Amino acid sequence: MQARPRVLVVGGGISGLVTAYLLSQGPPAQRPRVTLLETADRLGGKIRTIELAGHRVDLGPDAFLARSEPMRRLLAGLGLTGHVVGPATSGAYVYSGGRLRRLPAGMIFGVPERLTPLLRSRLLSPAGTVRAGLDLVLPRTRLPEDPSVGELLRPRFGEQAFDRLVEPLLGGVHAGRADLLSARSTVPEIEALARGNRSIYLALRRARLARERRAGRPLTTAAPTGLVTLDNGLGTLVDALAAHLVQAGVLVRTGVQAVRLERTEEGYRLALSAAGAPVDPVSADAVVLATPAYASAELLSELAPRAAAALREIDYVDVASVVLAYPRAAVTRRLDATGFLVPPGEGQLVVGCSWLTAKWGHLAHGPMILVRAQVGRAGDHRWMAHEDDALIAAVHSEVAPVLGVSCSPELAYVQRWPRALPQYAVGHERRLGQLQAELADLAGVYLTGAGYRGVGLAGCVAQAEQLAALVLGTLHPAPEPPAPEPPAPEPPAPEPPAPDRAREGAPT
Repeated sequence: MQARPRVLVVGGGISGLVTAYLLSQGPPAQRPRVTLLETADRLGGKIRTIELAGHRVDLGPDAFLARSEPMRRLLAGLGLTGHVVGPATSGAYVYSGGRLRRLPAGMIFGVPERLTPLLRSRLLSPAGTVRAGLDLVLPRTRLPEDPSVGELLRPRFGEQAFDRLVEPLLGGVHAGRADLLSARSTVPEIEALARGNRSIYLALRRARLARERRAGRPLTTAAPTGLVTLDNGLGTLVDALAAHLVQAGVLVRTGVQAVRLERTEEGYRLALSAAGAPVDPVSADAVVLATPAYASAELLSELAPRAAAALREIDYVDVASVVLAYPRAAVTRRLDATGFLVPPGEGQLVVGCSWLTAKWGHLAHGPMILVRAQVGRAGDHRWMAHEDDALIAAVHSEVAPVLGVSCSPELAYVQRWPRALPQYAVGHERRLGQLQAELADLAGVYLTGAGYRGVGLAGCVAQAEQLAALVLGTLHPAPEPPAPEPPAPEPPAPEPPAPDRAREGAPT
């Protein structure tokens, strides 16, 4: 019998875990032999859930898109569908001019679907609101092939809307700056609308009305955001994936550093080290690099130097999560939203703050109010000079006046995420095209992860699903359909009379 093919998955974050999980499904005889390697001593990557103040709190991503079909399929396969919970409240604020201002309903990356809520929010001045409304009458913007988000949106909606809406929303998701990020890669839906329509606002309005017609009802401001989580923290997802991998016979190795990828006559060999010392290499027919782009670049530096150079062009931003726990009686502000975002022009360390106790119902009970602040964005490294205690004090000094807090936090936790969030800078699609071309000759080497498309959990799961199907299709190509049997010969036609033969040129 032919041996089952071997697949190495390098990286134990969500992308690597889901890829390995999907590769290990199906009848045992048809599964490849999968090995998962992870440098750290735990799985999950930036998904990390800890116990704090009697609750399980996520320090990395704490939500995912409910409408993602690949995510739904994954949760169903893991038996976690019944643990999905939505936010307990809706809406958010923007910290502007020293106070919180309600983020208007109907915002898509800072682009308004409605102008009336924008005016009522007072987030913009009357003149700023009028300038944002000029998108209705301005001629179509001439765009470069790959515009930045700033080039796409600033001319349409004006400087004030750009600074107070677009920048904080992008900072909260990507920790990036809108003048550097590619619109095509970061906000592809908005970029497509801008190319196909004169007014982005009108195009969004038409899209919303079409959704309302399909739903058969108005989509009110109370409509859910589409973000959900798991009722015991997203670490539950990691635990479930790890358990299924072991059950399926996947070899999972943590604390092992991938050093160098080499090509052999049989496939590929990966040099490894553990605790700084070389260990036996592993070989495989296919290798999936589910590592950050900079780590994949090092592994490919000798095998595919031009691909490695393209990978090194994908920049990453350092961020940190700071969780603070205050006595419930010490917080005087009513927590009536999921939290607030801070535009970079405010000069604050905090990029955004989630009011965890209000955001998620399963965190609402107990004597403590939990909030989680994110610090770090492109070009702002001030927080990195602080030790943990100093960083907690700095974040508290910015959060406390907003919440009306009268005391220091009773509990706090700092999670630093170096080189955490990839930046889809202008030219990102070109770089991905270069990668695809350079890796075309390396049959059996694959890349997946947040560094390429989709920084959120749902985006990573969707990529992993597509990649697993590609790998399985390559390892087990569908058999070619049998050639059709030749048709039975038809009986010869009767010969025509002599005159017809003559007209056909037959000899007489």
